Amino acid sequence: MPLRNAEITGWGRYIPSLVVTNRDLVDFVDTSDEWIESRTGIKQRHYSHVSTGEMGWLAAEHALAAAGLSAADLDLVILGSTTPDEVCPNTASYIKNKLGARDAAAFDLNSACTSWFYGLTVATDMIKAGTIKRALVIGAERLSLAMDWNKRESCCLFGDGAGAVVVQSSSSDTGLLSSKLSCVPDSRDYLKIPCWGIRPELHTGGLHPSLDFDGTAIFKRAIVAMAKDCHQALEAAGVSLEDIDLFVPHQANARIIEGLARKLNFPAEKTVICIDKYANTSAASMPIALCEALDSGRLKPGMTILMATFGAGLTSGAGVMRWGDRVVIEGVSDASIPAYDQSVRELLSDSFSYHGVVCKSQPVGQ
Repeated sequence: MPLRNAEITGWGRYIPSLVVTNRDLVDFVDTSDEWIESRTGIKQRHYSHVSTGEMGWLAAEHALAAAGLSAADLDLVILGSTTPDEVCPNTASYIKNKLGARDAAAFDLNSACTSWFYGLTVATDMIKAGTIKRALVIGAERLSLAMDWNKRESCCLFGDGAGAVVVQSSSSDTGLLSSKLSCVPDSRDYLKIPCWGIRPELHTGGLHPSLDFDGTAIFKRAIVAMAKDCHQALEAAGVSLEDIDLFVPHQANARIIEGLARKLNFPAEKTVICIDKYANTSAASMPIALCEALDSGRLKPGMTILMATFGAGLTSGAGVMRWGDRVVIEGVSDASIPAYDQSVRELLSDSFSYHGVVCKSQPVGQ
């Protein structure tokens, strides 16, 4: 039987037009630019005026064009997200239909920030098994709607956005060489959105999501879990850290990324960090980081890449990927979403009202 691997042949992203800097946040959060950047490495984030499904759709359009494929070529659409438009039906089916991928299966996958990487692993294994030939794996999040603006330690961390890749069957020795998925025991309560579910007692006061976050507990467990996953993924792939050309971690917090690199004894100059521009976009952060590396020319043909991620659960994962020859897109999509022309105050007025936010100055984010 010929070798069957799963190579990434297309990539794309959608970054919302509304930029909210740390200084903008000061207008409605009890914080400062210095406090945020020194603890997280974040300078700004983007908030979306459109749904998770819309963001995922546009990232998918760009990925398909980059791969030189049409939606009709797809066998599967996976959306990794914690913030789907609806729980039922799944949001992946919305994206599939808007793309025109009539023959593709579609499902959502929710393991929080690890969702996209988990989805990539599932798609890769399905391709290797011969179940499908081509898949679209999307990570998209609109976490700005899940923030409590009175919790400065968490509300400053997150941004909105989407990233997508096309994965297709290949006879070359490319794609994910190994993947290790984990879940840290007894760690569910360190990061959660309590009312994001169907249990009746969660909704006695209406649906007002608010992310709960224990940064200290997450920091310690995330680095340990990802380091363990990385070592196991490297061993499974038959490579060493010295063989790794580029490290693409989940963009959660600059301190966590730097701490993990130190624990692995991996050089900072080979690590992709873009959290300063986009903040933590959860399931979207890794495909966005991949796009960043490709667009900047850092990711070159034939490179061996180490990836690592963690999220609520606490889920974690790592993988070793060998990139193929393609680093230049095959085409460009003309699909677009109109830019948002108002301020963050107008965009999040309902959330501000519920959480009792009082803005200190003129409208921000414009």
